[in-house]
Amino acid sequence: MGILNVTPDSFSDGGRHLDPVAAAIAMMEEGADLIDIGGESTRPGADAISVATEMARVLPVIAALARRGVPLSIDTRNASTMHAALESGARIVNDVSALAHDPKSGAVVACAGCPVVLMHTRGDPICMTRLGLYNDVAKDVARELEARVEHAIACGIGRAQIAIDPGIGFAKAPAASVALLQRLETLMALGLPMLVGVSRKGFIGALSGQKNAADRAAGSIAAALWAVSKGASVLRVHDVGATVQAVRVWRGLGAIG
Repeated sequence: MGILNVTPDSFSDGGRHLDPVAAAIAMMEEGADLIDIGGESTRPGADAISVATEMARVLPVIAALARRGVPLSIDTRNASTMHAALESGARIVNDVSALAHDPKSGAVVACAGCPVVLMHTRGDPICMTRLGLYNDVAKDVARELEARVEHAIACGIGRAQIAIDPGIGFAKAPAASVALLQRLETLMALGLPMLVGVSRKGFIGALSGQKNAADRAAGSIAAALWAVSKGASVLRVHDVGATVQAVRVWRGLGAIG
């Protein structure tokens, strides 16, 4: 899953895509299977924007890429944006709030019958950092994700349409993110496909000493391969070509089946 943030303030690539359509096509040519488009930064500390602003950013890009047959997911926590994006050609909803932010979002996804990714977090971007206290991070995240899965099913979303995301870096300090990655099998016990987004995250900077997020490709690839070894089905990445190459070589060497 190639990351396309149509935002001025995302933590790594905000404001860098002068031509988002060309950037998405380039990622597809590098080997991405789909493109995840977001119009609101949800990094820790980010201010909320209006739904109108979010839709103005993402809908023209979605429509243009859908006309070219590019598989798309919409990265949003707002029901109105989900609905409009699906109408414009997106196929998957990727919600960092796991359908908790907007009470109408579950119904939108259920009505569309589309796949949905439920990511673990706590609170919102403004307060998430102070909510990152865990007794046992793997067990706590698994339990809280299971509750969001049950909520989605209660909304009418089929279990077969649901994937989970541990939410690395969301309401999790670097040490908690590392501990969670070490025990991803605890989340795999939920029996659902797992998307993992480690690309350029803060824990990679903490482990590597690389302060500049854009220079964390090597560490991101190492963490991505680790996630796949633990059962991840989808990798959400900035550096598509390098990650695809690494996974292909790793598989070719028999690291995974």
